[in-house]
Amino acid sequence: MTRLSVNINKIATIRNARGGNMPDVEKAAVDCERFGAEGITVHPRPDERHIRYSDVRSIRPLVKTEFNIEGNPIPSFVDLVLEVVPDQVTLVPDAHDAITSNQGWNTLANKDFLTDICKIFKAKGIRTSIFIDPSPEMAAGAKVCGCDRVELYTADYAAMYPSGPEKAIEPYLRTAEVVKELGLGLNAGHDLNLENLEYFIRTIPWTDEVSIGHAVICDALYMGLEQTIQAYLSKIKIF
Repeated sequence: MTRLSVNINKIATIRNARGGNMPDVEKAAVDCERFGAEGITVHPRPDERHIRYSDVRSIRPLVKTEFNIEGNPIPSFVDLVLEVVPDQVTLVPDAHDAITSNQGWNTLANKDFLTDICKIFKAKGIRTSIFIDPSPEMAAGAKVCGCDRVELYTADYAAMYPSGPEKAIEPYLRTAEVVKELGLGLNAGHDLNLENLEYFIRTIPWTDEVSIGHAVICDALYMGLEQTIQAYLSKIKIF
């Protein structure tokens, strides 16, 4: 059954825009779990424009479900992950100045680097996931790198969904079938929302986890955080 991990970066973005500690990201993490989220995701970036490294350290002992840290494995990120030891680390190739994640890894061109990183994290018992575009070739490359899961970058699916769900999901389904054949776990994330999430899960029901942040916080402005999390859970708890 698919799990919902709530990315709380946007809550930190609001806090940082004003200074101080409102909203409180630690309380937000605890509340998201209390409202039904089955994991908490954070994505610290070097400029700390939303989640800060200090936030990661303070949130880690509070999370009782699953803690997922995602980011580009630069040395400071690697050190942070090894220090706090999350349940899962998701490797994302975002540039330091990227507004948001905008592509997956080329697992063939970066095989040596990703293999080394996976070994480092797995030696600490951390489940390792590699962020990829919907490509069977990239999935096969991720397997060679030694990861436990891949996360499909779903921005294209979300963009194409309104004009044709079947066409939008086709490359994701092909890749997800290869991922299953390879024996890897499957995560998905980026621009998934209440409109497109259920179709994705119905078509690819072996998805282990979806990580959703921006849409959850946008919906929570109107629905409230608890009701929003329940609405997202209703889209994935369909079997």
